[in-house]
Amino acid sequence: MVAAFEQLLARPEPLLALAPMQDVTDLPFWRLMAHYGGPDVYWTEYFRVHAVSNLEPWILEAITDNPTGRPAIAQMIGNDVESLVRNAKKLQQLNIAAVDLNLGCPAPVVYRKCAGGGLLREPKRVDAILGALRDAVTTAKFTVKTRIGFDDPAVFEELLGIFAKHRIDLLTVHARTVKEMYRSEVHYEFIARAVAAMPCPVLANGNVHSAAKAAEVLRLTGAKGLMIGRGAIRNPWLFDQIRQHLRGETVRYPTGRDVLAYIHRLFDATTTPVVRESAQVQKMKKYTNFIGLGVEPTGQFLHRIRRTDLRAEFFAICGEFLDHDEPMPLDPFPLQLQSTDVLAGEHL
Repeated sequence: MVAAFEQLLARPEPLLALAPMQDVTDLPFWRLMAHYGGPDVYWTEYFRVHAVSNLEPWILEAITDNPTGRPAIAQMIGNDVESLVRNAKKLQQLNIAAVDLNLGCPAPVVYRKCAGGGLLREPKRVDAILGALRDAVTTAKFTVKTRIGFDDPAVFEELLGIFAKHRIDLLTVHARTVKEMYRSEVHYEFIARAVAAMPCPVLANGNVHSAAKAAEVLRLTGAKGLMIGRGAIRNPWLFDQIRQHLRGETVRYPTGRDVLAYIHRLFDATTTPVVRESAQVQKMKKYTNFIGLGVEPTGQFLHRIRRTDLRAEFFAICGEFLDHDEPMPLDPFPLQLQSTDVLAGEHL
């Protein structure tokens, strides 16, 4: 895995990565993404690390049973140095390309514990954690995923100095602050600053929702590649579309029936025999919150999806909007066209 990852970093083509998304990027989701072409590299959900933590078995499955044939990177989240080192050593016994530290999660339940994006308020603590992990990660690459600050990007220059000091192997920058969540425009100029300042490759993260947008972000930032999260939920064809666009080929869009088939596959991939039908439909609404942004602009699709608990009704609504052969770019509709009901479910 490490050698394959090194080759991806060394090649001239941009590296495309699937972002870690908690309760989304599990083994079944990886398998589904691979079916549609998939990224070059897969990030796991984050392992929660603290004094008495163990590596979560459902996250480990994605590594041990990796069905994609592509490198896997194991992400950790936490703030206890000794525990992070202990878990990093365990993870290096598995078939992974890298150990990644999460410095960007914007969920309040995380940052209030001074983990994820919460650590960006304490650069000295970040310095200590990275120093210990750099010493501990010896047989895999050591990578970091960060935001540009907690509530003020003024700290970003200091953070870049810390990242460079500890010789990390790859930096992924989501160019918003923690407090901005997913609401603001993405400040791509900060990714360009990271590219100029860092001795390692940099991935750009944030609002890459189409092949054309991917090319624009690469041009604006000079990044080695892109990490894509919510856009891949909405459009699993996106990674291949980006490759087509960058090669100068005609981008192939799915039809409505292709999207309908994807939703069926997603439902089947995330269904377990012990989950009640209503609970499974509720889980699917998490995905359709993103898919629906590219289905139609009025909000009617999501308005109706959110008010059903039955599988048959769920798919009847999907069929009503998607049982056609028209091509679907699946780009999110402009904000001025989206209803408040659509926007209410956009956050992950």
